[in-house]
Amino acid sequence: MNIPAELKYTKDHEWVRVDGDIATIGITDFAQGELGDIVYVEVETLDETLDKDEIFGTVEAVKTVSDLILPLSGEIIEFNEALEDEPEKVNSDPYNEGWMIKLKISDPAELENLLGDTDYKTLIGA
Repeated sequence: MNIPAELKYTKDHEWVRVDGDIATIGITDFAQGELGDIVYVEVETLDETLDKDEIFGTVEAVKTVSDLILPLSGEIIEFNEALEDEPEKVNSDPYNEGWMIKLKISDPAELENLLGDTDYKTLIGA
């Protein structure tokens, strides 16, 4: 299982890559494996400002639909439109081509509540 050390993680199985005040967010390799073949990613919150722990979209797999929980407060400034035609990128490359949104962080202090790779590995029993 791939759990990059440079990323931050949530207990809801999202990953966060921070670059200045912009966070790129997706679901982890563990999450996509649990969901199975992803057939659709929906994000209708583009250009909205949401609070941490709000639902920013859904990911639909063959067997289930799962909510996407925002790990940080901020404004959703970009959606990975490549996922509209190729949602399977979340399965094949969850940390790069399978990213979901970019967020302008409104409260950098919230970053302290995210998990490091070691804590995330403990959470999932890896």
